[in-house]
Amino acid sequence: MTDPNAIQPSALDQLPDRDPEETAEWQASLDAVAREAGPHRAAYLMRRTLERAEAGGIALPKLLETDYVNTIPTSAEPAVPGDPELEARITAWNRWNAAAMVTRGSKHGVGGHIATFASAAWLYETGFNHFFKGKEGDGSGDQLYIQGHASPGIYARAFLDGRLTEQHLDNFRQEAGGNGLPSYPHPRRLPWMWEFPTVSMGLGPLSAIYQARFNRYLTNRGIKDVSASHVWAFLGDGEMDEPESTAALALASREQLDNLTFVINCNLQRLDGPVRANFKIVQELEAQFRGAGWNVIKTLWGTAWDELFALDTTGALVRRLREVPDAQVQTYQTRDAAYIREDFFGKDPALAEMAKLLSDDKILECFHLSRGGHEASKVYAAYKAAVEHKGAPTVILAQTVKGHTLGEGFASKNANHQMKKLTVDEFKAMRDRLDLPIKDSDFVDGVVPYGHPGADSPEVRYLQERRAALGGPAPARRTHALPALPAPAEKAFASFDKGSGSQNVATTMAFVRLIKDLVRDKETGKRWVPIVPDEARTFGMESLFPSLGIYSPKGQTYEPVDRDQLMYYKEAKNGQILNEGITEAGSMADFIAASTSYATHGEAMIPFYIFYSMFGWQRTADQMWQLGDQLGRGFLIGATAGRTTLTGEGLQHADGHSPVIAATNPAALTYDPAFAYEVAVIVREGLRRMYGEAKPGEDQNVFYYLTVYNEPLPQPAKPQGLGIDEGIVKGLYRFSTAESAGIAVAAGAPRIQLLGSGTAIHWALKAQKLLAEEWGVAADVWSATSWTELRRDALEADAALLRGEDRVPYVRQALQGAEGPVLAVSDYMRQVPDQIAQWVEQDWSSLGADGFGLSDTREAARRHFGVDAESIVVAALAQLARRGEVKATAVKEAREKYGL
Repeated sequence: MTDPNAIQPSALDQLPDRDPEETAEWQASLDAVAREAGPHRAAYLMRRTLERAEAGGIALPKLLETDYVNTIPTSAEPAVPGDPELEARITAWNRWNAAAMVTRGSKHGVGGHIATFASAAWLYETGFNHFFKGKEGDGSGDQLYIQGHASPGIYARAFLDGRLTEQHLDNFRQEAGGNGLPSYPHPRRLPWMWEFPTVSMGLGPLSAIYQARFNRYLTNRGIKDVSASHVWAFLGDGEMDEPESTAALALASREQLDNLTFVINCNLQRLDGPVRANFKIVQELEAQFRGAGWNVIKTLWGTAWDELFALDTTGALVRRLREVPDAQVQTYQTRDAAYIREDFFGKDPALAEMAKLLSDDKILECFHLSRGGHEASKVYAAYKAAVEHKGAPTVILAQTVKGHTLGEGFASKNANHQMKKLTVDEFKAMRDRLDLPIKDSDFVDGVVPYGHPGADSPEVRYLQERRAALGGPAPARRTHALPALPAPAEKAFASFDKGSGSQNVATTMAFVRLIKDLVRDKETGKRWVPIVPDEARTFGMESLFPSLGIYSPKGQTYEPVDRDQLMYYKEAKNGQILNEGITEAGSMADFIAASTSYATHGEAMIPFYIFYSMFGWQRTADQMWQLGDQLGRGFLIGATAGRTTLTGEGLQHADGHSPVIAATNPAALTYDPAFAYEVAVIVREGLRRMYGEAKPGEDQNVFYYLTVYNEPLPQPAKPQGLGIDEGIVKGLYRFSTAESAGIAVAAGAPRIQLLGSGTAIHWALKAQKLLAEEWGVAADVWSATSWTELRRDALEADAALLRGEDRVPYVRQALQGAEGPVLAVSDYMRQVPDQIAQWVEQDWSSLGADGFGLSDTREAARRHFGVDAESIVVAALAQLARRGEVKATAVKEAREKYGL
């Protein structure tokens, strides 16, 4: 039986010991220390030895955890520049106004969060006073990802700075009437202030990493030198449980993103209670980040603890701090000195002796108030160390008390996230704690007043001087007056007008061919940012590898195995393609950074992110909303689209619903093109709208979602005639009539209108022929490039009617005078075409691929879902039979004929 206490073998046991005698001496020394001074002393020496080895560059596994103490001791803290007293007064005013704003808003039932900023105030104030670079200096400034629940504190600072008024604060969370403030950072709602929407937890840290990475991409490609920009992400310790929060830690360390700092507010609480009730979240995060290769700085204890650590000659205090679970630390925050003496110090004789030297006031000061995240000197030291560290990103684990300075009713209470207001008496007590010159008489009718020292006060002058020295206000978003990008040569788009002749071409391949031409454009080619989640070969994009290169900050340090091939795998420091590996979330974060570069850096970039359509909106729809919130521009390409076009892949790959999800996003312009020339028209229009000369009243802050298919089919030539391009852009045009298709039909034959999108139009065209030749029915075929845009136009027409304007929806205009009923079909669930049903005057019915996908041939899958050409014929005959235009028996005959 194995002895559980025996030393277990390691990988080192497989190496020959060149000096067993020396090894034995080291081991004997360790045994002697453990025997004479105790195992804790032995462990201490081992940790310090490993730290020394790491600092000296000796290749050893890193320590994943250090003691539960500050990484930077008080003796090593740099002096804080500036005026600490003025900074403390500024912070006090901001604390007050943040709490006042939320409390006043609670009278209207709009809610808000007080406790988060109360815990994090110094984390923000220290940055604003000394570190965060604004956009009015050189470069692009820093990028700040503000924790969403801390927004009242950021508004309070903007109020002190003169950027907001009392009216703004009184309209916190009340935006409908104008001059309102959004609840959280929302660029779409307050675009002059907020750059990054962060309150959908987990997306902030993920996006911050890819923003820092995109900054390097811009610099390395020679687009713009943004090496001076630093990305700061302010996060909650509870937020780090979101998978997205830690999904890209390895990328940040692998690419040595020392332009990135995470500041995690470790107040040990999440929304309902402790983050790690029985454990220690700080230690867990330290191990996670160290293991991923990050530089970790712990800022846990305030200066009041210095006396305690000085008394800890045996290490008993450090050991006790390591073993006390977080929930018990929270309990100490709310208990008296006697309880702390017994429960914390009484567990160890050495600590009990130490406690005899401490007054009750000292104990309460340490356990109730003194945290590293509440002291400017501690936070400044951590930030300075972070920005000076080279070769790796930094995470600062700052311990705070949630609800700090708000009073005993708030601090560390499990319910404080849901507590929205303070009473007048609590505000008066807070005023006294913060030493603010607010009189009792200022509380009129029980309403808490906002506080402001005056526009010419020392506090405001100091705040503005510090921001001026750092490059202007922050946070701030700038919409640069960028010139419109020149349109690419028309040749790139017109080449698709003639069709593919006898060659079969899938629309996925048509899009890739278009991109190949566009990236060669002399004016705008370099601004394209191709983003692929390890599927470039699936989409036929490998030919771009050698010509554009795959971005890597290391370049290519190896000889690729396919170097002798024409389309070899080429990585380059100035590579244009972002091939992210198997991460849709990371690819979307890339897309967001690139799509908003026009505002973040004043450089318009044109990202296109191509992915399996099933794995886009379904998997990362939250990031699509983030993209819309952040006013991003670019092209999302759902490739290998549709429920039935992927032979053999099965239901997990069979997308029958992405346009439904996309339709819920107001910023997404969703298209399901059928033909290559439609793809070209839509991309050309997208470039004009997002990057060119906008039409009056046109919103440029949109993005396009195109579904493209992997089914190779002949691509027809673009029909001649007026309005084709307009119809493609608006969502519907008539592709062919029975007569224009050269199909013989009798005069007065029953007629039906077949509307198809994407690959479904090919089934409709086959059905058109079958209906004429076998059933004497004339069918016109329409290409519905965007059901969603048709619906939106109709909704706008409805709204216009309510305003007294006479406006007819485009879909009704297009179908005006079209004979017979309408039958719509797509490779998606019926809900997609049914979006427009209520605005179609003709009798309406639809076919779609509802339900789960399945593995089979395309033909079998389409027969299974009842969307193939023969199914369309039967459905068309059924519609006409209900109208009495064909015999009822024709429907049964058709079902039997086609084996349905």
